[in-house]
Amino acid sequence: MLLDYSPDDLDVQIAELLVATADTADEAVDGHVQEVLKLLREKMGMDVVFVSRFGDGRRTILRVEHRPGVNVLRPGASDPLEESWCQHVVDGRLPRLVHDARPFVAAKKVPAPPFPIGTHLSTPVAARDGATFGTLCCFSFQPREGVGEQDLKRLQYAAELLTARLQKAQPPARELSLAPQSPRRP
Repeated sequence: MLLDYSPDDLDVQIAELLVATADTADEAVDGHVQEVLKLLREKMGMDVVFVSRFGDGRRTILRVEHRPGVNVLRPGASDPLEESWCQHVVDGRLPRLVHDARPFVAAKKVPAPPFPIGTHLSTPVAARDGATFGTLCCFSFQPREGVGEQDLKRLQYAAELLTARLQKAQPPARELSLAPQSPRRP
């Protein structure tokens, strides 16, 4: 038994949801993704956590977890990829960890968001072929004290497990997806 192992540790909870369920169906993956987003939001003290997907020049929100009483993003919402903070992070024009996003907005280094963003963390989610599938992001409306590299590492860890889990669940010919699958018609 590891001395520093704690079943309440966020990394352990994420791993249990995304790794220990490797033989479950796609519907279980979808539910576990939502649980992971909720855990991340609560434990990191963020207002919003979401997974996005890149495709056809657009960023689409696949899954989102809001703090209660907040509803600024919705699954299925889409915008031009070049106008997204996600693309700015992937391109290296915006750091993966921004303690206070307000100066970036004021200097027009990022598109002005329709709501305030204080602290922002983002990391790519890889597709099976190594290309960028999308991002796993979280943010608070006000800058948050104490958010640091450990939080970014936690987000990156969740993105890696999410990628690995989805790649195990999906046959190579199918497109990697976090969205619920439509029922197949005969």
